[in-house]
Amino acid sequence: MRYSDTHLDWLCELMAEAADKEIMPRFRRLSANEVREKTSAQDVVTDADVNAERYMTGLLRKRYPEALIVGEEAHAENESVLDGLADAPLAFVIDPVDGTFNFAAGVQPFGVMLAVVLNGETVAGIIYDPIGRDWAIATKGGGSRLRGAQGETTINVAKAGPLADMIGNVGWQYMSEPARSILARNASKVAGTFSYKCAAQEYRLLATGYGHFAVYNKLMPWDHLPGLLIHAEAGGYSARFDGSAYVPGHIEGGLLVAPDENAWQALRRELWADQ
Repeated sequence: MRYSDTHLDWLCELMAEAADKEIMPRFRRLSANEVREKTSAQDVVTDADVNAERYMTGLLRKRYPEALIVGEEAHAENESVLDGLADAPLAFVIDPVDGTFNFAAGVQPFGVMLAVVLNGETVAGIIYDPIGRDWAIATKGGGSRLRGAQGETTINVAKAGPLADMIGNVGWQYMSEPARSILARNASKVAGTFSYKCAAQEYRLLATGYGHFAVYNKLMPWDHLPGLLIHAEAGGYSARFDGSAYVPGHIEGGLLVAPDENAWQALRRELWADQ
């Protein structure tokens, strides 16, 4: 299967339809029984997540019956859905509502994320913003762009600068000690930090040049595959904490996202400095 704009257009519309039908009608209208804890009070799922994923999964299976479909909520029910992602001929990875904590609280940001994986390589990534009704899109080798009512515009990451001039997300709260304390302390070396509790919008911020870097310790594919391709095609660089490439199927190893490789090396050295 060769990836084409025809497939991409259909996927973009699928995500918008799911948001219109299952997500936005529930925004700020969730009842208590429509929000449930998964692993903690900070990790919740809503009926919007479940129903939006079912909607997209159903239509994807109808159009691509041979495909592996990996959804965040399906994984919560059966972790074996991740089996085969690393080498599946065709796979779709879905995060129906990224930023569920925000969504459940009735605040922004949140988004819908989808990646297309062919033979273990991410070839398309899409992030849909149901509030702004636009998409951040990338195809392997095809660059990154924003698509909205006014058409499409090319996007690029920010230029790297001195550490003291860069801003980013330092996700130390998901680390174990001693890395947790080291990263929290060394975050003072940068110009500022942000945390949206929404990887979809954090990746969009990075890919459009309004942030410089991010440190992530939780590596579930639906959180990162779409955004990483968009970031890479916008000119960025990323690798796991040990310097190895992050690929579909990896769920451990941490991830550092930066404007370029030199900035990655500087961030890796300074944020983990143990003195």
